[in-house]
Amino acid sequence: MKRIFPILLFLMSYCGWSQVLVINEFDPDSPSTDTAEFIEIKSQTPNFSTNGYILVFFNGSTNGEDSSYLTIDLMGLETDNNGLLVIGGAEVVPFPQLIISENSIQNGADAVGIYQANASDFPGGTLATQTNLIDAMVYGTNDTEDTVLLGLLGETTQYNDNGTNSNPRSIQRFVDAMDNESYSTATPTPRRENDGSGIAINPISISVGATQFDEGGSFDITFTSEVNASSDINFTVSLDNFGFNSMDYSGSVSLTIPNGQNSTSTTITLTDDAEDEGDEVMVIRFLDLIEPIVPSNNNVEVRVVDNDFTVAPWGTPVNPTVGNVQSTQPNGYYDSLDGLSDLALRQALQDIIADPNTVRAQTYADVIDIILEADQNPGNSNQVWLVYTEQGRAKLDLQTGSSNVGKWNREHTYPRSRGGFNDIDSDDIADGIDVFWTTEADSLRHGNSDAHALRAADAAENSARGNQHYGQYTGPSGTLGSFRGDVARSVLYMEIRYNGLEVVNGFPNSTGQLGDLATLLDWHRNDPPDDFEMNRNNIVYTWQLNRNPFIDQPLLVEYIWGNNVGEVWSQSLSIDDFEQSEITIYPNPTDGRIYLEGDKTESMEVYSLEGKLLNRFTEFENYIDLNLSSGLYILKLLNGDKSIVKKLIVN
Repeated sequence: MKRIFPILLFLMSYCGWSQVLVINEFDPDSPSTDTAEFIEIKSQTPNFSTNGYILVFFNGSTNGEDSSYLTIDLMGLETDNNGLLVIGGAEVVPFPQLIISENSIQNGADAVGIYQANASDFPGGTLATQTNLIDAMVYGTNDTEDTVLLGLLGETTQYNDNGTNSNPRSIQRFVDAMDNESYSTATPTPRRENDGSGIAINPISISVGATQFDEGGSFDITFTSEVNASSDINFTVSLDNFGFNSMDYSGSVSLTIPNGQNSTSTTITLTDDAEDEGDEVMVIRFLDLIEPIVPSNNNVEVRVVDNDFTVAPWGTPVNPTVGNVQSTQPNGYYDSLDGLSDLALRQALQDIIADPNTVRAQTYADVIDIILEADQNPGNSNQVWLVYTEQGRAKLDLQTGSSNVGKWNREHTYPRSRGGFNDIDSDDIADGIDVFWTTEADSLRHGNSDAHALRAADAAENSARGNQHYGQYTGPSGTLGSFRGDVARSVLYMEIRYNGLEVVNGFPNSTGQLGDLATLLDWHRNDPPDDFEMNRNNIVYTWQLNRNPFIDQPLLVEYIWGNNVGEVWSQSLSIDDFEQSEITIYPNPTDGRIYLEGDKTESMEVYSLEGKLLNRFTEFENYIDLNLSSGLYILKLLNGDKSIVKKLIVN
């Protein structure tokens, strides 16, 4: 009997571990955040290598067709001293051994399986299968039972995650004394045995007083263990992240929590250099914790604000300047338009801005790089200027996850759903200015990534705008409306650039149409182009090799949609510059008197934005009193048969 009893225990243990790996705990839905979801797998032996194993998640919805939507390769990982391996979001506590993006795991009715296979065996859309299956779980969040998915995976029970915001729950595996496996929902216990057994871990947390500091500032990083140290805990942290390194700070990164205590801290001083490196992000991470000491949190980000930003010599859209930024259009760029009207004028304009021999289309990912330069805040080179909300936002705050709070993203001024253009897989690749698609007027899909109609926008405001027509959408309350002329010119550009798009009166429901034309014409007239918009036009031109003509030649709007439809167009305000001309007009904006400095000017003509001649000056010294009401005007300076055009704002 004494010999048989150990053998029986071994056989019972072996039967309880018919799989090398099992799903030990699963939290597929952390309500409201979806950032603390995780799956925990358990090995028969501790410190087990998971090389050769994968996790596959299956979508049980009608559209998902019980097929794979996410595959995670477990190559290079191993379970811990308790045989546990946690894969989850960055807010899981203690910190997972493998991080996945938030919102990666769907809520159900769905399934997950452990396979001894290669990730390439499960491309997206692979039907659930029992081939090479090690363990599986079908689950839901109060969903109807997916009998098909259960059958495909050889399971009989669909488990339910009953968690709420105030009472988070996970599906947990338990084994009773008779080695009977069962599952129930309970408070999540990642990296800890569900029944409280096993080797006790001691997580250490990282905390800082704020998430943002200026160059030259100092702050403390505090490290706190869950329980007092039973012996000295020695560890090292790193702060490096991309361009941020040891040259950017001073302070100790090798620390000790003394025996009997539970915390230590270090003071970090940020280097105040004279370089404009842009804002940076340090990442505080543990380098060498040894179990049972584990991270409670990790990869804590701290923004380092660079105080060496530059300021452009022109204003923001809410404090506009004109005349400081000149158009970089090639000589004669619009000459083919002269003498034309109506459809012929439209066609000639499209021939310029959609010329397949010249114009380029970039990817939607490339647009981020374009916007970082084109929408740069003139008042702070480390920020982008946000359309609609009329404010600067740190370039680093580009939205990359599901949360849009305090983030910016790319806004299609001509909504994709209205225009009927969408992205493709290649749009996710930022391949740079020298890699591009050939494009033409019929290439409507390229409207998805046309930077003339994509702007940096507050992500929450972008979502609130949705695909509303202009006129339905007029911007956030309390703003100055400095964006209105900009968006008007961008969507009018889209109509000419792409066949299949049309800006119309009213609020249409037809794909390809956007409203309201009357509103947009009014916006164009009352918010004329400024230096910010001209600079933007110049930058986009370097990428796409086409321009928005309604910034360079705003009067064209009247000849195509407005008061001069049917009339013959000519560039009456020619840009035949004085040869090597250097003429400065100041101040701009002005209260009425302007000064001229530089080359000789024989006469000056003052035009309204609509092209009406208002006054001519032929006798003056170095200043002129204009006697004009507030608004934007065009000055034409003449010397013989040569002329140059300047824009002027009168306060």
